[in-house]
Amino acid sequence: MPGCSLVQSLCRPDGARVCVPSRPIPPLTLSLLLPLFLLLLQLHGSAAAAASSPCPRFCECSEPPTRVKCVNRQLSSIPSDIPAGVERLFITGNSISTLGAGAFGQRLEHLLNLNLSDNKIESIEALAFASMPSLRQLDLSNNRISTLHPEAFGGAGGGVASPHSLQELNLSRALLNGSVAEQVSDLLQNGSLANLVHLEMSDNDLFYMPARAFSRLTSLRQLQLRNNSFVSFRDTFQDLNLQLLDLRFNALKTLGNGTMAELSSQPQLRVDLRDNPFVCDCGLKDFRAWLQSTDKVVEKDSLLCSSPESLGNKPVLQARYSDLQCSFQGDMESALQTSYVFLGLVLALIGVIFMFVLYLNRKGIKKWLNNFRDACRDHMEGYHYRTCGVTVPKRKSGRLLEDDASLQTFRSE
Repeated sequence: MPGCSLVQSLCRPDGARVCVPSRPIPPLTLSLLLPLFLLLLQLHGSAAAAASSPCPRFCECSEPPTRVKCVNRQLSSIPSDIPAGVERLFITGNSISTLGAGAFGQRLEHLLNLNLSDNKIESIEALAFASMPSLRQLDLSNNRISTLHPEAFGGAGGGVASPHSLQELNLSRALLNGSVAEQVSDLLQNGSLANLVHLEMSDNDLFYMPARAFSRLTSLRQLQLRNNSFVSFRDTFQDLNLQLLDLRFNALKTLGNGTMAELSSQPQLRVDLRDNPFVCDCGLKDFRAWLQSTDKVVEKDSLLCSSPESLGNKPVLQARYSDLQCSFQGDMESALQTSYVFLGLVLALIGVIFMFVLYLNRKGIKKWLNNFRDACRDHMEGYHYRTCGVTVPKRKSGRLLEDDASLQTFRSE
């Protein structure tokens, strides 16, 4: 209504309009609305900037470009003009051998999901993923990583890196071979992945992990280690609170008492041990007893003996304790007998060689013995003459040359 300011215009029954003062907005409401208004302005500005960012060459982008795909383009490096507002980035099926600190060109504040699978990646350098503070999921599967820097997700200040936001890490079929386990352990222990919830490390031909490799992953709930070559574990699962541990298709013959204690201390854990070659001998008794008493093992009735032959493919829980015998004593006796036979053959060979050497040097040995005999006889005769006060006769060519006076003296005595 003209002439009314900060008022409400109401109509009376007779049709006339009346200006009524409006209720003022409470200060508390203003204090709540102002931050919300500023946030909306920021989001609008980010969306506008993202909408104005061009799509990288050889890539496909959504509109606005929050989803970018660079798939099977034979790229040798990460595109440098990735839109700043991208949330999901898929760069797969290329030939990118190295990820360095500036590989992504700029800081990707909004990136949540990064897929770098099947890119033939060999080296991941320091700070390669440090420019992605909001990253939640990272897929590095199907690569051939031989160098993995422990500060790939951030630098270590005072020896401990600041926790990254990453929650899911896929390293299945990502490592060149089992020798990279030490580098993976260094990465997991430096503190940068403290928020990690799901870790996938299957199909890497790993045969061991360093002690306490996962101990700094305090948020970890799912650990996938299937289809590797683990034979045993040593302090591997300490200080964890897992919900799922997948150990299928490894080379486990039994579990040590320390490992069983580590697994038992995790209240929500479910562990899958199927398809391992368990050896059902005396070394399996403690594991069988633990298996019978615990509820943490998935489908424990399907765990089978691989040896000895008499128990092949028999469920571990159905093997009687009397069947779990060791042939250690018999094997030791057989080994000792073999050792004795081998030692006898060696000594006989040495004896034959010694006799052959003597035979080849028989003339020289005979001459040496004759000289030694003559020397001994001269010594004894000389001793006898000195005792009797007689001049020692001289020997020439093995025969005595005696002077007559000495001989007469000797005979007279």
